[in-house]
Amino acid sequence: MRVLVVEDEYKIANSIKKGLEQETFAVDVAYEGIEGYDLAASEKYDVIVLDLMLPGMEGVEICKKLRAGKNYTPILMLTAKGALHDKVLGLNAGADDYLVKPFAFEELLARIRALSRRPQEVVNAKLEVSDLELDSINVEVTRGRKKIDLSKREFALLEYLMRNSGKIMSKDQIIAHVWDYDADILPNTVEVYIGYLRKKIDGAFPKNKPLIQTVRGFGYRLGN
Repeated sequence: MRVLVVEDEYKIANSIKKGLEQETFAVDVAYEGIEGYDLAASEKYDVIVLDLMLPGMEGVEICKKLRAGKNYTPILMLTAKGALHDKVLGLNAGADDYLVKPFAFEELLARIRALSRRPQEVVNAKLEVSDLELDSINVEVTRGRKKIDLSKREFALLEYLMRNSGKIMSKDQIIAHVWDYDADILPNTVEVYIGYLRKKIDGAFPKNKPLIQTVRGFGYRLGN
């Protein structure tokens, strides 16, 4: 899952980024409004965490401009203001949820997961492809009930492939959803991590049908 955090308080923004990355999310951070809007409008995110009071362009204005541009990425408005008027202002601008500072990271995480469950495409916590199972809440992967240990990046890559099982995903699509915007990605980075996954998902189970396929010239597909 890829999240954009637009927050001008560096300590809060970096704390959120660190916590979400520990949950295997890819996280981009903008510390002022115009940069945040530019990222939100040009990149694809699963959820946007947006502060109400920002330099350059305030959160309400960012929210209105995104919705006017038919960008319906779920938005969690994050602010120190807790008055009913401020909540209504944010929600009327197009935000999907509202969280007042200070907050517990566990609540922020739960709200982000809830917002990622879009009505037209519900995001399940548990995924299954053949005998491969992934639990995104407990961060566990098993095949034939045997636990598979993955790094955070491997887990994020596998989750993305499983959520798009049966579809061919290009390298660019994978990078956009699994790595941060500022990540230093080499041309063969995706191939390297696909290799890591193959070894653990397919290579370690020689009697089982291989699940990760390379579609030459197009990308990768998990499942049939």
